[in-house]
Order: sequence, then structure tokens, then C-alpha cells
Amino acid sequence: MATAKGRAAKGSQEIDQDEIEALFAQAAAATSADTGGEQEASAGSGLGETEPPVGEGVLGVVPLAGSWDAALGAPEVDLDMPGPGGPASVSPVQFAPLRAEPAAAGAAGIDLLLDVSLQVTAELGRTELDIREILALGPGSVIELERLAGEPVDILVNGTLIARGEVVVVDEKFGVRVTEVVPPAKRVMSLG
Repeated sequence: MATAKGRAAKGSQEIDQDEIEALFAQAAAATSADTGGEQEASAGSGLGETEPPVGEGVLGVVPLAGSWDAALGAPEVDLDMPGPGGPASVSPVQFAPLRAEPAAAGAAGIDLLLDVSLQVTAELGRTELDIREILALGPGSVIELERLAGEPVDILVNGTLIARGEVVVVDEKFGVRVTEVVPPAKRVMSLG
């Protein structure tokens, strides 16, 4: 049987069937020793009967010291016995009622949201084009929009229409002067 040292010399990361059987036998022997021989590995189980040489664990695996609970450090619990480890009485949870508390001075309402960034978009117009028309676009092409010249542009906040305005130039940059704010009722209807 190949050992971990032999495999390391060969540079192989594979494990053969003999090594797997030796690991099972090693774990079964450790479990059997910890439980006082209550559980013995059966001879006809297909598990290997030989253990690796002392000091040379297969793949560097340390045998389990008893059951999984013992190996993981969990205390053994007898579920049939009443008491701290046994069946527990079940009762519904009682929560205190929730009360609305007044907001602290200075931290009320919208003040908490004043530093949140939103995306503002000025939309000049829209149109729909076929793929054929989009592929035909090039320098000098003109895209005709649905909006008329001089008509107010839409101002959207995070994709929601909130106002309309006219395009202006401010220090050689475009801007929009707000001419109409959309009423909250219309804004709510546009969300739906």
C-alpha cells in the first residue's frame, strides 16, 4: 500500500482503493476502541483489515476519537430523559407591544435622507428605430425625435418624471430651467 510519503515523492494527488479502505478501518477501529468494543467492523464489509504503519497516517489523516459528537466537542444528550438535555416543554413566545416613540430632536423625518444621491436626467425626446435604421447611422445622420422644437424637456429623478423645463446655456454648458413641477398625484400615477 502506498503511503503519503510515497505519493509525495511521486507527486500524485490521487488516493487508491486500498488507502480508502484503510481510512475506513482506521476510523472504525477508533470508534470501536472508544465505545468499549460495542461496534466492531464486520469482516465481510469490504473494509481493509490492515492499518497503516504507526507514525505514518494515510494522507496525514488523524483517526476520529469516538463519535462525531465527541470529535466535535458536543455533549451527548439523551432525548428520552427529562431534564436539561431531554424533552422540553413548549410554550408560545410573549413579546412586549411595540410603541411609537417620538423622534429625537434634530433627527426627524427627511433630515436623514438629505445626503442621499439621486440621478437626475434631462430628456430632450424619444423615438423608436428598427435595427436596420440603427445600423445605418453614421456621422451626419439625424434622428428625428417625437418632441417638437421649443417644447419643454422632461426632468427625471431616478427615472421618474418630476418636472419639465427649457434648455439654457450656462457658462458654455447646457442646463435646464424648471418651468413646471409635476404634481405629486401625477407622479404617483406614472409609477404604476
